[in-house]
Amino acid sequence: MSFSAVVVAAGAGLRAGPGEPKVWRTLGGRPIIRWSVEGLLSAGAREVVVVVARERLAQVDEALAGLEGWRAVTGGRTRADSVQAGLAAITAVRTQPVLVHDAARPFVGRAHVDRLLAALDIADGAVPALPVPDTLKRGEGLIDETVSREGLHRAQTPQAFRFGRLKAAYRRWPANEEPTDDSSVMERAGGHVAMVPGDPVLMKLTYPEDFLLAEQLAGARRIVRMGLGIDAHRFGPGDVVWLCGIRIEHELGLVGHSDADAGLHALTDAVLGAIGEGDIGEHFPPSDPRWKGASSDQFLRHAVSLLARHGGRILNADLTLVCERPKVRPHRQAMRERIADLLGVAVERVSVKATTTEGMGFTGREEGLMAQALVSVETPP
Repeated sequence: MSFSAVVVAAGAGLRAGPGEPKVWRTLGGRPIIRWSVEGLLSAGAREVVVVVARERLAQVDEALAGLEGWRAVTGGRTRADSVQAGLAAITAVRTQPVLVHDAARPFVGRAHVDRLLAALDIADGAVPALPVPDTLKRGEGLIDETVSREGLHRAQTPQAFRFGRLKAAYRRWPANEEPTDDSSVMERAGGHVAMVPGDPVLMKLTYPEDFLLAEQLAGARRIVRMGLGIDAHRFGPGDVVWLCGIRIEHELGLVGHSDADAGLHALTDAVLGAIGEGDIGEHFPPSDPRWKGASSDQFLRHAVSLLARHGGRILNADLTLVCERPKVRPHRQAMRERIADLLGVAVERVSVKATTTEGMGFTGREEGLMAQALVSVETPP
C-alpha cells in the first residue's frame, strides 16, 4: 500500500545530555535522522517530509545526501506545530495513509510499517504498543500509591492514519493544549485507533545510556554485500581517454556509446551487483541516443542513489586498470579523489591500481584497456 511519512526532527533533545541534539548525532557512523528516513523509504514510502528547525535546513541536506524521495520543511514551536507543518507539505490524497514518526527512533523497518497499514483497514489510526511490564508507582521521593498496570501500554512511533482524517483532527485540537502523541489527537476527534504489536527495537533515544544500546543494535542490523564489475573498451580515433572521471591526453581515444570510461563503468556495475539491480546496460542501454557521448559519472551517481534507496552505503571500492598505456600512476590520486566524490566516501576508502598483461592479449597488444572493480556496501538485512 502506498503511503507518505512525516519525520519529526525539530526538537532540541535536551535529556540526551550535552552536545548536538540527538537526531544529529551519529549511530553506526551515520546521522540518527538518516536511519529513520532510510527506514521509511526502504519500507516503501512514496514521500518523506522531514521537519527540522530552520537553522538545520542546510545540515539535513548533508545528513540525507544520496537519498531520494524526501524533502525538508521548517518546524514550529511545539511538536504539534511541527507535525502540522509536515502534513501541510504532504501531497497525498485524503484517503491515503500517512505515518508520523519521531526521528529519534532509528530502527523502523518494513515489518512495523506493514502492521500499521494493515490496521487502517479497520480503524482511523494505528499505533505500535508494548504492554507495560513493570510495577508502576506514583509519588515524588516517597511512594503515594501503586498503580495497576492492567491494560496499560507504551505507545511508540511511527503512528499511521488516513491523511485527511489526521489533518482534520489536528484542526479540532485546542490551541492551548499540547498532545502527547498523534493518536491522542485522533482519539480526541472521535476517531478509533488500533494498537498493533510494538517492538523493543523501536526504542526512542532519550537519555545518554540509550545510545550505548543503540550502537550495539546498529551493528547487528547491517550486513555487508560485495559487487564485482568488469568493463573493457577498444582504442580508436581520438586524442583523449576518459578514465575514472579524469581526462587524459593520449594519441588514441576509447570507443563506446558514452564516453567509454571503463573505470566508472566497472564501478557502476559493481555497485549495481552488490544490491541485485542488474547491470549498466539495463539502466543505460547503448541503443538509447540519450547516452551517446554521455559522461559516465551520471551512471555511477545513479547506481549510488539506488543503493541509498535500499538503505545502504558504500564501505570501500577497489579498482584495477589493466593497460599498457596510458600510464595511470601520474593520474592515480586525481582518480581516487574523483571516485570518492562520486561515491560519497572519504578518499581513503578508494583504491586505484594499475597492471599490465606483459604484452599478452588485447591489452598487451594495446588494442584496448580493461577495468575491474570490487565494491563493498553495507545495507539493512
